[in-house]
Amino acid sequence: MRAWRSDVLKEVIIVEPDVFGDHRGYFLETFQKKRYEEAGINVSFVQDNLSFSRKGVLRGLHYQFPHEQAKLVQVIEGEIFDVAVDIRRDSPSFGKWTSVILSHENKRQLFIPAGFAHGFCVLSDTAYVLYKCSDYYSPESEGGILWSDPELDIQWPINNPLLSDKDAAYPHLKDIPLERLPLLPKSAQGSFG
Repeated sequence: MRAWRSDVLKEVIIVEPDVFGDHRGYFLETFQKKRYEEAGINVSFVQDNLSFSRKGVLRGLHYQFPHEQAKLVQVIEGEIFDVAVDIRRDSPSFGKWTSVILSHENKRQLFIPAGFAHGFCVLSDTAYVLYKCSDYYSPESEGGILWSDPELDIQWPINNPLLSDKDAAYPHLKDIPLERLPLLPKSAQGSFG
C-alpha cells in the first residue's frame, strides 16, 4: 500500500492499495486497521455507505456538525472527481479544497478527516461509490455548502450537474454562521505551519 498527503490539505490522504491480479481478476484490501494507522488514518469507522449515481450527477458539498464524520471514499465501479474542503473555522487552510480522480481502474481511496466538507461528480456513465464513516448519520447535524460557491472556486470538470433539490439550495460558505462550523481538534491546533 502506498499513501501520500494532499499538497493543498495535509490532513487529506490519498491511498493506493496493493493490487494482486492474475488472469482470474484481482484482490486488494480495502481497509486494514494497522496499515491504515501507519499511513496516518487513525479513526474508528462505524458505518459504510454505498452510493449509485449516473453521469453528470454531483453530490455535495456535505458535512455534519457537531457529529462530524471522517470518510474513506473509494469507487467500486466507474469514475468520479472527488473533493474535500476544509471548513474548520479556525484552520489556516479554511475554505481551501483538494481533489482527486477515484475510479475502479486506479483503485485509489481518499481519506477525508472530520471537519471537512465532501462532494463528488460522476465522470463515467455510472458510478458506485463506497465510503466508510467515523460517526453515524445524524439528520439534525447535516449541513452543506453550494457546490458552485464562487469563493471556493472549485474547478469541477462539469458545468451543469444533476443535483438534488437539497444540494442545489445549500448556502455559500460565507453565509453559514461560524457556530455551525467545526473547529480544529485540540491536538491539531498550532501543528500546521
